[in-house]
Formats: sequence, C-alpha cells, structure tokens
Amino acid sequence: MKIRKKGYWILFLLTLTFTLLALFTLIPSDRASKICLLGYKAHCTFTPVSTIICAIPAGITCFIRKRFFVSYK
Repeated sequence: MKIRKKGYWILFLLTLTFTLLALFTLIPSDRASKICLLGYKAHCTFTPVSTIICAIPAGITCFIRKRFFVSYK
C-alpha cells in the first residue's frame, strides 16, 4: 500500500506544470518573430533549449516526489 506524505501533491502539480510548459514551447505559431533552432516558427524561439530547461526541473521534482514522498507498507 502506498502512503503519500504531506507535500506530495504540491510536487505533483509542479511536475505537471513544468511538463506542460515544456510541451507548450514546442507548439508551432504563425506569430513567432523568428524560426527556432528546429527549423520552424515555434511558440518559443529558443525551442530546444527552453524545452530542456523546463524538462529538467520536471524530472527533478518527479524524482524527489517518488523518492522522498512515497513510502510502501
């Protein structure tokens, strides 16, 4: 049985937020001023870099959440 400690859901929401932000940077946009490094006009002109910058905290919060905030009985 899993026991989730206090703070688990806050870290879950942070993981979800960072993941959605990472995906949001990849969305194509006609209103973009420049072509991104992947070769198309994305919502964020720094697309591969900004995606990685958002994905790293998502992975870190996911790791912390699973490692320290879940215990099994």
